[in-house]
Amino acid sequence: MATDPLPTYPHIVCTPGVRAGKPCIQGTRIAVVDIVAAVRSGYRPEELTEHFSTRPLTLAEIHSALAYGYDHAVEMDAYFARQDEAEAGLTNDPQTYLRSLRP
Repeated sequence: MATDPLPTYPHIVCTPGVRAGKPCIQGTRIAVVDIVAAVRSGYRPEELTEHFSTRPLTLAEIHSALAYGYDHAVEMDAYFARQDEAEAGLTNDPQTYLRSLRP
């Protein structure tokens, strides 16, 4: 039984050493999570074309990042959960939270 090939995402690349290897829009340091976070915050894709300072983005690049984000929803949700946890820890008790990160 053949398995379906994994989808490819035009404009999305993972480069070791760039944003810790996170998937980014090609030719930028704008990570997929940045696009997903902006949309979750209420921005429309059309508004994001000029939102980042690197360079204007095309709607194709933005939609490719969103497609990647939707197809990797579990990873995205885990990333945002970690971000929320870190923010809560730094807000509530920064010293204890930072000590907990030590090996």
